[in-house]
Amino acid sequence: MSTADQAGERLSDGASAERIEPCGTLFNLRGNGLWRFIARRRISVRLLSLAILMSIGFFPATAAFADEIRPALLDIKEQNTGLFAVTWKVPMRGDRVLAITPILPASLELLGSPSVQQMPGALIEQATYKNNAGSLTGQTILIEGLSALQTDVLLLVQLQDGSQHSAILRPSSPEFTIPLQASKLKVAVDYWRMGTIHILEGVDHLLFVLALLLIVSGIGPLVKAVTAFTVAHSITLALATLGLVHVPSAPTEAIIALSILFLAAEIVHQRKGVVGLTERYPWLIAFIFGLFHGLGFAGALSEIGVPRHEVPLALFTFNVGVETGQLMFIAVVLGLIALLKRLPITIPQGAWRLLPYGIGGVAAYWTIDRVISFLPIAA
Repeated sequence: MSTADQAGERLSDGASAERIEPCGTLFNLRGNGLWRFIARRRISVRLLSLAILMSIGFFPATAAFADEIRPALLDIKEQNTGLFAVTWKVPMRGDRVLAITPILPASLELLGSPSVQQMPGALIEQATYKNNAGSLTGQTILIEGLSALQTDVLLLVQLQDGSQHSAILRPSSPEFTIPLQASKLKVAVDYWRMGTIHILEGVDHLLFVLALLLIVSGIGPLVKAVTAFTVAHSITLALATLGLVHVPSAPTEAIIALSILFLAAEIVHQRKGVVGLTERYPWLIAFIFGLFHGLGFAGALSEIGVPRHEVPLALFTFNVGVETGQLMFIAVVLGLIALLKRLPITIPQGAWRLLPYGIGGVAAYWTIDRVISFLPIAA
């Protein structure tokens, strides 16, 4: 089953500064430990400005891919004895298709012509095959061209006898031999890894967590806020994945962007001495917006699919993967703060605006772009 005809290119200064007094009188900083730390230390302007500007510059560059989990999908389902429905979904970037092609077992014979449908961000090819062998077990499926790309392919195989198999094919292991029995351990590891990658590549989710870190002061309140966020998105992720709740993805993504914009404004208000809702009730704000972030996670999970025979296991390990990635990000941020505390600091007055205004600017762009995407004018 080849998509070669549709495949396109392979994706492959010393500025003057004012010294900050230990009391923080120039900035009149309050509340958050990060801002207090900046006010009490002296960091080189070049180091601080370069780190912030590189971070802010990175986010717009990845704005289009803020909440995307973009593996390809190969879904093979046995409909009747010997007949298989095969769906091949390959990501697109603009009008270019990833140059990867599934090589199916030689016993599968194509019946008729495949149907090809182009959707936003993906090309979907569907076809029916006849199996000229007794069974697919023991046969190998290969993704040609995967070794040269930095992407994954989710493989789902469902046989008529009820047995199901899933695997994530990677550049280092682009093939899969269908076993007699699926391994629960492999499903767990694959979906844990997928969840971890999703949160680490989901720039909007990370910006939300970063904004929380900038607002909430103290270990206790921070733990409560992060826990509330975790509980909330775990609830909606489970409900949406199990089909108990359905919310259109476009408005959900817009609300996620709006949640980041809200926190960016709260950071500025806090800096100006205004006690906002997030500073007063961090756990409540994290919980409310966490519900929508969970719907975003569920949308990503639905894009790659869940093996029907292992829904609870896949859902649980995917969520654990999300939490793993989130804790990794928090650890890196707190580690960087601890590292910067060891350095002498000088920063220009007003430089504190770079981070919240950068976060807010990116979030505002996402909000407008995502709202336009589901309005009638978008057509």
